[in-house]
Amino acid sequence: MNQQANKMTQEGKATTTRTTFSRETAVSTTILADAAIVWALLTHASDYPRWNSTVTSITGEIREGSSITLKSTLDAKRTFNLKVKEFVPEKRLVWGDAMGSRVYTLTRGSGENTIFSMSEKIGGLLFPLFAGAIPSFDESFERFASDLKTEAEAIQQSRK
Repeated sequence: MNQQANKMTQEGKATTTRTTFSRETAVSTTILADAAIVWALLTHASDYPRWNSTVTSITGEIREGSSITLKSTLDAKRTFNLKVKEFVPEKRLVWGDAMGSRVYTLTRGSGENTIFSMSEKIGGLLFPLFAGAIPSFDESFERFASDLKTEAEAIQQSRK
Protein backbone atom coordinates (compact mmCIF):
# COMPACT_ATOMS: atom_id res chain seq x y z
CA MET A 1 0.00 0.00 0.00
CA ASN A 2 1.47 3.38 -0.87
CA GLN A 3 2.06 6.03 1.80
CA GLN A 4 -0.67 8.34 0.53
CA ALA A 5 -3.29 5.58 0.55
CA ASN A 6 -2.13 4.57 4.03
CA LYS A 7 -2.61 8.12 5.40
CA MET A 8 -6.09 8.36 3.89
CA THR A 9 -7.28 5.01 5.23
CA GLN A 10 -9.72 5.35 8.11
CA GLU A 11 -10.15 2.62 10.71
CA GLY A 12 -11.92 -0.28 8.98
CA LYS A 13 -12.91 1.82 5.95
CA ALA A 14 -11.69 0.71 2.51
CA THR A 15 -10.22 3.15 0.01
CA THR A 16 -9.72 2.59 -3.71
CA THR A 17 -7.25 4.36 -5.99
CA ARG A 18 -7.79 4.06 -9.74
CA THR A 19 -5.48 4.75 -12.67
CA THR A 20 -5.89 3.89 -16.35
CA PHE A 21 -3.98 0.62 -15.99
CA SER A 22 -4.65 -0.42 -12.38
CA ARG A 23 -6.84 -0.29 -9.32
CA GLU A 24 -5.72 -0.62 -5.70
CA THR A 25 -8.03 -1.16 -2.74
CA ALA A 26 -6.82 -1.03 0.86
CA VAL A 27 -8.21 -1.36 4.38
CA SER A 28 -6.63 -1.23 7.83
CA THR A 29 -7.94 -1.90 11.32
CA THR A 30 -6.59 -2.29 14.84
CA ILE A 31 -7.31 -5.72 16.29
CA LEU A 32 -7.22 -6.17 20.07
CA ALA A 33 -5.43 -9.51 19.81
CA ASP A 34 -1.93 -10.89 19.53
CA ALA A 35 -0.44 -11.15 16.04
CA ALA A 36 -0.08 -14.94 16.47
CA ILE A 37 -3.89 -15.26 16.66
CA VAL A 38 -4.45 -13.05 13.60
CA TRP A 39 -1.75 -14.94 11.66
CA ALA A 40 -3.27 -18.31 12.53
CA LEU A 41 -6.64 -17.16 11.16
CA LEU A 42 -5.05 -15.85 7.95
CA THR A 43 -3.08 -19.03 7.27
CA HIS A 44 -5.58 -21.83 8.02
CA ALA A 45 -7.30 -22.02 4.63
CA SER A 46 -10.01 -24.55 5.43
CA ASP A 47 -11.24 -22.41 8.36
CA TYR A 48 -11.89 -19.23 6.31
CA PRO A 49 -15.56 -19.92 5.50
CA ARG A 50 -16.31 -20.39 9.22
CA TRP A 51 -15.20 -16.90 10.28
CA ASN A 52 -15.04 -14.91 7.04
CA SER A 53 -18.30 -13.95 5.35
CA THR A 54 -16.51 -12.95 2.11
CA VAL A 55 -14.97 -16.37 1.35
CA THR A 56 -17.01 -19.46 0.44
CA SER A 57 -14.03 -21.82 0.15
CA ILE A 58 -10.25 -22.06 0.03
CA THR A 59 -8.45 -25.28 -0.79
CA GLY A 60 -4.73 -25.87 -0.53
CA GLU A 61 -2.20 -24.86 2.09
CA ILE A 62 -1.30 -21.24 2.74
CA ARG A 63 2.50 -21.42 2.89
CA GLU A 64 5.43 -20.07 0.85
CA GLY A 65 5.32 -21.20 -2.78
CA SER A 66 2.06 -23.13 -2.51
CA SER A 67 -1.03 -22.77 -4.67
CA ILE A 68 -4.54 -22.20 -3.35
CA THR A 69 -7.96 -22.13 -4.95
CA LEU A 70 -10.34 -19.49 -3.62
CA LYS A 71 -14.03 -18.79 -4.14
CA SER A 72 -15.54 -15.58 -2.81
CA THR A 73 -18.95 -14.01 -2.45
CA LEU A 74 -17.79 -11.09 -4.64
CA ASP A 75 -17.88 -13.26 -7.78
CA ALA A 76 -19.53 -16.56 -6.83
CA LYS A 77 -19.20 -18.06 -10.33
CA ARG A 78 -15.44 -17.58 -10.50
CA THR A 79 -12.64 -19.66 -9.00
CA PHE A 80 -9.35 -17.87 -8.31
CA ASN A 81 -6.19 -19.96 -8.69
CA LEU A 82 -3.58 -18.15 -6.62
CA LYS A 83 0.05 -18.61 -5.70
CA VAL A 84 1.43 -17.72 -2.26
CA LYS A 85 4.22 -15.29 -3.18
CA GLU A 86 5.43 -14.22 0.28
CA PHE A 87 5.04 -15.80 3.69
CA VAL A 88 6.71 -14.06 6.66
CA PRO A 89 5.10 -15.46 9.84
CA GLU A 90 3.11 -12.94 11.87
CA LYS A 91 4.20 -10.10 9.55
CA ARG A 92 3.37 -10.42 5.83
CA LEU A 93 1.43 -12.70 3.50
CA VAL A 94 1.09 -12.12 -0.25
CA TRP A 95 -0.90 -14.18 -2.72
CA GLY A 96 -2.03 -13.50 -6.25
CA ASP A 97 -2.05 -14.33 -9.92
CA ALA A 98 -0.80 -12.71 -13.13
CA MET A 99 -3.30 -9.84 -12.81
CA GLY A 100 -2.56 -8.80 -9.25
CA SER A 101 -1.56 -9.47 -5.67
CA ARG A 102 -3.25 -9.25 -2.30
CA VAL A 103 -0.98 -8.21 0.55
CA TYR A 104 -1.76 -8.84 4.22
CA THR A 105 0.45 -7.01 6.72
CA LEU A 106 0.51 -7.36 10.51
CA THR A 107 2.22 -4.72 12.62
CA ARG A 108 2.50 -4.93 16.39
CA GLY A 109 0.67 -2.13 18.09
CA SER A 110 0.74 -1.28 21.78
CA GLY A 111 0.25 -4.17 24.21
CA GLU A 112 -1.44 -7.11 22.50
CA ASN A 113 -2.87 -4.97 19.69
CA THR A 114 -2.17 -5.84 16.07
CA ILE A 115 -2.60 -3.44 13.18
CA PHE A 116 -3.98 -5.43 10.25
CA SER A 117 -3.68 -3.99 6.74
CA MET A 118 -4.85 -5.55 3.50
CA SER A 119 -4.38 -4.19 0.00
CA GLU A 120 -4.88 -5.54 -3.48
CA LYS A 121 -3.59 -4.05 -6.69
CA ILE A 122 -4.85 -5.41 -9.98
CA GLY A 123 -3.94 -4.22 -13.44
CA GLY A 124 -1.78 -4.42 -16.50
CA LEU A 125 -1.79 -3.29 -20.11
CA LEU A 126 -5.13 -4.99 -20.82
CA PHE A 127 -6.77 -3.72 -17.59
CA PRO A 128 -8.76 -0.92 -19.34
CA LEU A 129 -10.52 -3.54 -21.48
CA PHE A 130 -12.10 -5.37 -18.53
CA ALA A 131 -11.90 -2.88 -15.63
CA GLY A 132 -15.59 -2.07 -15.89
CA ALA A 133 -16.52 -5.73 -15.36
CA ILE A 134 -14.65 -6.02 -12.04
CA PRO A 135 -16.86 -5.24 -9.05
CA SER A 136 -15.76 -2.82 -6.33
CA PHE A 137 -13.77 -4.48 -3.55
CA ASP A 138 -14.55 -1.83 -0.90
CA GLU A 139 -17.48 -3.52 0.88
CA SER A 140 -15.82 -6.95 0.68
CA PHE A 141 -12.56 -5.58 2.16
CA GLU A 142 -14.44 -3.87 5.00
CA ARG A 143 -16.33 -7.09 5.80
CA PHE A 144 -13.12 -9.17 5.65
CA ALA A 145 -11.34 -6.82 8.09
CA SER A 146 -14.38 -6.69 10.39
CA ASP A 147 -14.80 -10.48 10.40
CA LEU A 148 -11.09 -10.99 11.13
CA LYS A 149 -11.19 -8.44 13.95
CA THR A 150 -14.31 -10.02 15.51
CA GLU A 151 -12.92 -13.58 15.40
CA ALA A 152 -9.39 -12.70 16.59
CA GLU A 153 -10.71 -10.60 19.49
CA ALA A 154 -13.10 -13.39 20.54
CA ILE A 155 -10.21 -15.87 20.60
CA GLN A 156 -8.03 -13.40 22.55
CA GLN A 157 -10.83 -12.88 25.11
CA SER A 158 -11.35 -16.64 25.52
CA ARG A 159 -7.69 -17.03 26.52
CA LYS A 160 -7.92 -14.56 29.43
